[in-house]
Amino acid sequence: MPAYEIVNPTASPDLIFVCDHASNAVPEEHGSLGLEKNLFGLHIAYDIGAADVTRAFAQAFNAPAILGVYSRLLIDLNRGADDPTLVMKLSDGAIIPGNAKADGNEIRTRIAAYYQPYHDAIEAQIARARAANVKPVLVSIHSFTPEWKGRKRPWHIGILWDHKDGRLAQPLLDALRAEGDIVVGDNEPYAGELEGDCMAQHALAHGFAHILIEIRQDLIADAAGAAKWSARLTPILRTALARLHSRQPSEDQMNDATRNEIEAKVFRRLVAHLQGRTDVQNIDLMNLAGFCRNCLGDWYKDAAAEHGHDVTKEDARARVYGMPQAGWKTRYQKEASTEQKAQFEKAHKNHG
Repeated sequence: MPAYEIVNPTASPDLIFVCDHASNAVPEEHGSLGLEKNLFGLHIAYDIGAADVTRAFAQAFNAPAILGVYSRLLIDLNRGADDPTLVMKLSDGAIIPGNAKADGNEIRTRIAAYYQPYHDAIEAQIARARAANVKPVLVSIHSFTPEWKGRKRPWHIGILWDHKDGRLAQPLLDALRAEGDIVVGDNEPYAGELEGDCMAQHALAHGFAHILIEIRQDLIADAAGAAKWSARLTPILRTALARLHSRQPSEDQMNDATRNEIEAKVFRRLVAHLQGRTDVQNIDLMNLAGFCRNCLGDWYKDAAAEHGHDVTKEDARARVYGMPQAGWKTRYQKEASTEQKAQFEKAHKNHG
């Protein structure tokens, strides 16, 4: 069985829905992970109702949607691959016997079989968007329990977002609050800043606008509730997306001066980063990426010449190294290993 379900795989990828905790299924070879079967009907196993809402959104917006098909008890798709809670040993007070002895090899096996294919499927939709010169918006659908540790949760909807990017969060919060009868949580009942989570991997890392929507589970626990709330939220999300696009200038709308300023800032940041990473050798850069500090310096010299400025190779490279190249070599350059030299000779025979 594939590690993910995809709805509308060929639909326009300008809007992409994902549902990390869509299912409570476990592959046959893992049995029930040593748990009582009734526990798989609870929130510890999956986000109740989230899959139905995600599929409804995919149809309403004619958008692709990627859903995980295995339980979060097997592996949590909304975690970074190095997160210690990726394979939980304990969930909501219940020991998970099938995970208790999961060592590094077992976790890597589960990543390869169930985690990576899901995330690769999301990246494949993003690649489709890039090929069409589109910057997609990502929307992640989750659900939360009405009560936690004896406390009732008043929110109907929670909007989770990282404060690094509120482009979609703010118009969506505004649109939900404008309804008047929806209790909205702003980064409630959870915080939206989780390093390495699904949105961090596929939206923040690419600079795409995005949001994670949490819906209270009792509202969408059955098909009727999921249909009702997906229908209620569809025009609200449309409004927020329209406001996002009206406020967000596209790259095509940038004038040349703005674009040049942005690109110059990126170059300066790259140079500053390389100057701080003196442990990274030029041969490492060449072998991994096909360029090095010398290349950047030479490109700087060429660009200056195009604008009528005669910059020497030594001066151009010094701007990249942060000092004369000879001084950097004395301080930081290490003897290349035999393997590094062989790899370099094979791929970059003509590099100067």
